[in-house]
Amino acid sequence: MIWVLVVVAWISGSCTSQKCMLRKEYTVLSYNVENLFDTKDDPKIPDEEFLPESEKKWTNDRYQKKLDDLAKVISEVNPLETPEIVGLVEIENQQVLEDLIRTHALKDHHYAIIHEESPDYRGIDVAMLYRKDAFKEIMHETLPVVFPDDTTFKTRDILHVTGKMRNKTVHVFVNHWPSRIGGDDKTEPKRVLAASVLKRKVDQLLSLDPNARIIIMGDMNDEPANKSLQETLGAKAPDSGAKLVNLMMPDDVAGLGTYFYSGSWNMLDNLVVSNEMISGKQVKVENGKGVIYNSPWMIYTNKNGDKTPNRTYVGNKYVGGVSDHFPVYFKMKVK
Repeated sequence: MIWVLVVVAWISGSCTSQKCMLRKEYTVLSYNVENLFDTKDDPKIPDEEFLPESEKKWTNDRYQKKLDDLAKVISEVNPLETPEIVGLVEIENQQVLEDLIRTHALKDHHYAIIHEESPDYRGIDVAMLYRKDAFKEIMHETLPVVFPDDTTFKTRDILHVTGKMRNKTVHVFVNHWPSRIGGDDKTEPKRVLAASVLKRKVDQLLSLDPNARIIIMGDMNDEPANKSLQETLGAKAPDSGAKLVNLMMPDDVAGLGTYFYSGSWNMLDNLVVSNEMISGKQVKVENGKGVIYNSPWMIYTNKNGDKTPNRTYVGNKYVGGVSDHFPVYFKMKVK
């Protein structure tokens, strides 16, 4: 009798492909995971600082702890179902993604990986994970971000994935735009150029289908009100009726952020969707906004009492946190 109950419970709680493809709520997560490097030397990229013998002493134990912590974050965002779509920023290679989806918290959730190597000067890329029982990939491509006036500067490609959720076509873009190192004003043109590369592709999709469902995510190294996002890309407030809306704008206006720098919050991690996902009937963002995920165990309280993301390293000092960014996510209903 006990075994019968166990089997019945397993069947009712299991997630078969057919059952999962009929789910109506999806979670989309975007996360800058702060330098997810493996511990092996890759002669093609400058990864020397993330090796066991480096000043950082990036050992297998530390690497595995970070993987487990990241998997814990991903699995906690929606306790009922792990996110169906996960955009990741600052990953080294395919291997770290394979190691991540093999962690205890994620290994039973059947994630697939979409990743292409970028020409980034630091050797970091973007990637997307998706649950095979909820999303079906149609195609993916990379959009190079090339700087005509500075051909020596190499940054991350933009990843574009087209797929289906419950037979609804969705376009997902994972981004990591050039950083602010060197000063916000001086580096802004690089982010504006990255935004223009993305904008051209988005405009192409909307010209073919004005009701295209588009999800744009990642670490833009700019905030919702900055030129790259608000002017070049054209991402406005969720209630604006614009073609593209930034789901993180309400939290940004409220003074919240995902990255803490020099005593203030920055909303560098953005979630932008096409208006069809706000006003449409088939695929609709819940509550019309995004959410910052910051569970207490991910937080560090500094000497001023500020509660900030608990990062993995401060310089070369290992502090053992999960990431220097909080992830952002939204939920959507799919009919």
